Amino acid sequence: MTALAWDLLEPADVAAFLVPEGLIDRAPEVPWPCRAARLELPPGGMAALPFPLPAGVVVLETPGSGGITAAGAQEAVAAGPRAVVAGPAAGLAQLARAWSALATLLTRLDRAPLILRFADGSAWDLSDRPRLMAILNVTPDSFSDGGLHETPAAALAHAERCFAEGADLLDVGGESTRPGAAPVDEEAESRRVVPVVAALRARFPSARLSVDTRRAAVARRALEAGADLINDVSAGADPAMLPLAAEAGVPVALMHMRGEPATMQRHTHYADLVGEIAEALESAAGRAREAGIADDRILLDPGLGFGKSAEGNELLLRQLGALRSLGSPLLIGASRKAFLGRLTGVSDPAARLAGSLAAAVVAALRGAAVLRVHDVGATREALAVAVALRRARGTDGC
Repeated sequence: MTALAWDLLEPADVAAFLVPEGLIDRAPEVPWPCRAARLELPPGGMAALPFPLPAGVVVLETPGSGGITAAGAQEAVAAGPRAVVAGPAAGLAQLARAWSALATLLTRLDRAPLILRFADGSAWDLSDRPRLMAILNVTPDSFSDGGLHETPAAALAHAERCFAEGADLLDVGGESTRPGAAPVDEEAESRRVVPVVAALRARFPSARLSVDTRRAAVARRALEAGADLINDVSAGADPAMLPLAAEAGVPVALMHMRGEPATMQRHTHYADLVGEIAEALESAAGRAREAGIADDRILLDPGLGFGKSAEGNELLLRQLGALRSLGSPLLIGASRKAFLGRLTGVSDPAARLAGSLAAAVVAALRGAAVLRVHDVGATREALAVAVALRRARGTDGC
């Protein structure tokens, strides 16, 4: 089990950490706002925790041989393998002094500033506002904008608009990864991507560019043409990808996906959606570190729309904050996706602006550091309001 901690923004969020542990019938009464965590109990179980617990803190043991048990402010109960804990931030911090695993989780959750460092040594501080990754698909068959930007001239015109509207990064992709998409061979993908990256670098010498690819050979050519970041939806499935990123010193975005784009929507059932995705992302980050990629060059993406049901996408976006405790900045791509059409009744992906803006704001408020979007200007405006109001209300954490 991957340990997780997150801020609960409303009482309805309680279910997210009770359902996977079989504790849905034990909703704790805790003050709001509050935090929660899922983690292994310390050696000795519940009896090893200091009692009385800090004011407002509730610990629930997961079902085991002794059934569901709980520790309130005055009682200690039988040991169990793991637990969920909830309470005010100050109370959890106090409990963490005697529970090292909880202390580690809270440290990751509060890690600040979040830094993304590039090969030239410059870095983004991601703790002030979410960065916008504009989408540039140079494909004939992407789900929303396929065929619109295939030529270098069309790509340059689109890039000009994106940067003028406030894009921080432009993500160039030459293979559609929409559900059901067939793979593209390496040479065809390179022919689409590399000339565009080279043209973009010549036209925008100081801009940040990323290449959206699963293939190390394509990534290498794009980096040589001027790309600054690798966005890999397969999280390093190509065995040469992570060593390449380490060698080049570039950041890498690692995404969760089950199977291949052609088959991923056949595999949308999870016993513990957030927990299983967290475990996979933690593993991907570990492999990146083993390959020599520094922590400040790793982005993690839970993969909305990639091997998830519509309901799963909604739940994942709602519980995004739990993935912050993995310790890496989060990249989220919800823009124009099908689950937004399901919620809004809008069938045309290009017309899903309102739903995309709502998803972007929710993702930002729940911890996303980078947002991959089609509509840069509108998203920037929506986020400017959301971030300003969050700061004014003092809700940058519980």
